[in-house]
Amino acid sequence: MTEYEKMMQGELFNGGDSEIAAVRDKAFGLLKQINNHGTFTKSKKLFRQLLGHLGHSSIITPTFNCEFGQQIQIGDRCFLNMNVLMLDGAEITLGDHVLVGPNVQFYTASHSMDFHSRRRWETFCKPITVGNDVWIGGNSIINQGVTIGDRAIIAANSVVNSNVPADTVVGGTPARILRTLPLESNSDTEN
Repeated sequence: MTEYEKMMQGELFNGGDSEIAAVRDKAFGLLKQINNHGTFTKSKKLFRQLLGHLGHSSIITPTFNCEFGQQIQIGDRCFLNMNVLMLDGAEITLGDHVLVGPNVQFYTASHSMDFHSRRRWETFCKPITVGNDVWIGGNSIINQGVTIGDRAIIAANSVVNSNVPADTVVGGTPARILRTLPLESNSDTEN
């Protein structure tokens, strides 16, 4: 099994591996072009080359940063504000109609508590999944292995270490449930 395959399976892998470095270098080259264009409209073709999927009518504002790109799946009609960072050693999946505030960070990667493993740059990654109609407030951090349920709201400056149920508001460091959202229909909402 290659180091890249180990990474995608959530196993310990060597982040300095040449195959992983080649994928990372390709992403960095595309990101340099994307972030120098200054607008999403001019960069949309490059985003489609970088990401695993970019949904219909989704917008990503520069600057945007990721490690690999091809593990990122973004649904329809999403909006990612400035300075979003995605460490995508595992899949990061955003559903449809997701709003991501400025400076939000997604971390799929982590390291062992054993310093010998860290000296070898061994890393393991777990996916992040964000449901439909989720709003993630600015400066929040979404950590590895987290699933955020549909329609949840993450308050600004939160650190999310565990799964977030649908229809809840969470906030804090670490994030905890602050309230449950009512299941109301809003006729003003565009589908």
